[in-house]
Amino acid sequence: MDGRGDTQGDARGDLRGDIPRAVRSGWERARSWGAANPWAVDIGLALLVQAAMTMPFVVPRAPELEPATWPAYGLTTLTVLPLVWRRRAPLAVLLAILAASALYKLALEGPGQPLPYTGLVSVYTIAVLSPPWKRLTTAALLMVAVPASVGLNTRSVRELTFSLFVFGAAYVFGRLQDARQREHRIEAERAASRERARIAREMHDILSHAVSLMVVQAEAGPVAVRTAPERAEAAFDAISATGRDAMTQLRQMLGVLREGSESGAAPREPQPDLAGIPGLVERVRVSGGLAVTYATEGGVRALPPATGASAYRIVQEALTNVVKHARARTVDVRLNHEEGMLRVTVTDDGRGPQAGPSGHGLVGIRERAAAHGGTAAMGPGPGGRGFEVRVLLPVPAGSAPSTAEVGR
Repeated sequence: MDGRGDTQGDARGDLRGDIPRAVRSGWERARSWGAANPWAVDIGLALLVQAAMTMPFVVPRAPELEPATWPAYGLTTLTVLPLVWRRRAPLAVLLAILAASALYKLALEGPGQPLPYTGLVSVYTIAVLSPPWKRLTTAALLMVAVPASVGLNTRSVRELTFSLFVFGAAYVFGRLQDARQREHRIEAERAASRERARIAREMHDILSHAVSLMVVQAEAGPVAVRTAPERAEAAFDAISATGRDAMTQLRQMLGVLREGSESGAAPREPQPDLAGIPGLVERVRVSGGLAVTYATEGGVRALPPATGASAYRIVQEALTNVVKHARARTVDVRLNHEEGMLRVTVTDDGRGPQAGPSGHGLVGIRERAAAHGGTAAMGPGPGGRGFEVRVLLPVPAGSAPSTAEVGR
C-alpha cells in the first residue's frame, strides 16, 4: 500500500478535531464581544423578538380571525421596546411589558402570539440578575397576570397550564444560568489566586536567590579590597553576573505576563530545568563562598517542562536558604532518578533547624512539590547535623531516559 488512504484518514481526523476547536473559539469570541457590548446584545435580542412577533401579521390568516392592522402591529413594537433596558431595570421592564400587553388585548384585539416572547425574556432576565425580593415580586405578578390574560382570551385550563409552565421554565432556566455564572466567577477567582501564588513563588525564588548571593559578595568586597584586590574584582564580577541573571529571569517572567499586548513584550524563553542546575551550583560556589557538590544517580530522564522547572526552583530555593541562614561550609545537592520518581536532596553542614515558623522559601518548596503530587520534608541532616531538604516529585511513566549529560 502507498499509505494514501491512511493520510486521507488522518486529514479527516484532523479536520474533525479542528471544527470543534473553531466552534469553541468562535463562541468564546462572541461571548467576549457580548460582554463588552451589552447594549448591542439587548438591541439585537429586541429585534429578534420583534421578528418573531411579526409572523402572525405577515402569514395569511383565516377571515374569521382578528384582523392584522397597523395599529395592532405598532403596539407589538411597544411591548418589545422595553427589552432594550432589560438589564438596567428588569422589574420595571416587566411591568411595562405587562401594561403594553394589556393595552394590546383590551384596545385593539390584534392577532395573538403562539408564545409570550417578551414576558419570557423579561422573567428569564429577572431570574438571572435580580435579588430575591424582586424575584418574589415577579412570581406574585405572574400569578395574577397570567390567569387574567387567559381569562381575557380563551378561558381555557389548558392554556392557563401551558402559560404557567413556560413562565416557570423561563424562571428555572434563569436561575440555572445564574448558578452557572456564579460557579464560573468562583473558578475564575480561584484560578487568579493560584496564578498570584505561582507568580509570588517565582518572584521570591528569583529575587531571594540573587539578592542573597549579591549581599554575600558585597559584604566580602570591602575586606577583599584591603587584603586581596584580585578577589575583590572577582566579587564585583560575581555581583554583576548574578544581577544580570536575575534581570534576565525577571524580564522573561514579565514578558509572559504581558503576553497579548501589541508591543513591548519581552521574548519568551524556556523555563529553567535540570540542565540549568550545574550552572546554578557553580554560581553559588563562586558567589556564596560555599563548597557545593552536585551529583545525579539512576537513569537520568527527560522530565516534563513543568516538573523540570519545579526541580530547578526547589534546588535554587534550598541553596538560597543555605546562603542566607545556614552558616554552612559545604552543601551537597543530589538528584536520584528512580522508577516513576525524582528524589531531590539538598544537605548542608550548617547550624541546623531553627525555632520559629518556616519562611516563605520552605513553604514555596512544599507548594511546588504538592502541585505535582509530590512531598517535601525538611529537618536535621544525617546524624542530626546540619539541615536537609528532601523532595519527591512523581515522574510520568512515559518519560524517556535522557542521553544528555546532566550533572557531574
